[in-house]
Parts: sequence; C-alpha cells; structure tokens
Amino acid sequence: MEDNSCCRTEVDAGLIESAKKCLSANEAKLQKRARIFALLGSEVRLKIVRLFLEYDRMCVCDLADVLNMKQSPISQHLRKLKDASLLSNQREGMTIYYFISSDIREELERIIKG
Repeated sequence: MEDNSCCRTEVDAGLIESAKKCLSANEAKLQKRARIFALLGSEVRLKIVRLFLEYDRMCVCDLADVLNMKQSPISQHLRKLKDASLLSNQREGMTIYYFISSDIREELERIIKG
C-alpha cells in the first residue's frame, strides 16, 4: 500500500504565504462558485440550467414535459436556483417563465458548456 503522508524536510514559507494570499484575495469568488457547484451537484438542476442555456426561457410545464417529471419537484428545484440568483422569472398572464439571470449567464456557460 502506498504511503501518502508528507515528509517535507523544509517549509517553503514564501509558497505558503503566497498561497494564503491567493485564497484570501479570491475568497468571494470562490464562495460564489462553491455555491454554484453545490446547486449543480443535483443532476436535475444541472439539466435545468443546461436547458436554459440552450433555450432562453421555459415554464415549469415545459420542463416537466422535457424531463418527464411532475411539476412539484421541478418547482422546488427552480426555487433553489432562483433563491441562489441563478434564475429570474417573469409572469405573463397565468404562466411564469424562468430564465438565467443575465449577470451569471456567461459564468454558467463556462462551467457547463466548457
């Protein structure tokens, strides 16, 4: 069995300090991305966001038909995405359409589409 313990003989204080500063300087961005990754850890939410990247807006009925799911669980997923500011919505009569918030669209495209 391979031993993965660290046996360094000398501490590179410059490296340690530089790495700490790097994380500190990027704290807010890392927290935001961690929240996005946590949300996209659900296959259903990942599929929903992928659909919204391809089709600008959809209602819960559209998503239910595409994903072959009931509206109630889809609505719960949409609520989580909306609460995290990944989605916005707009009511038109009795229908509520969801879409990706414009300020997060590019970041989601990079994450999901590569």
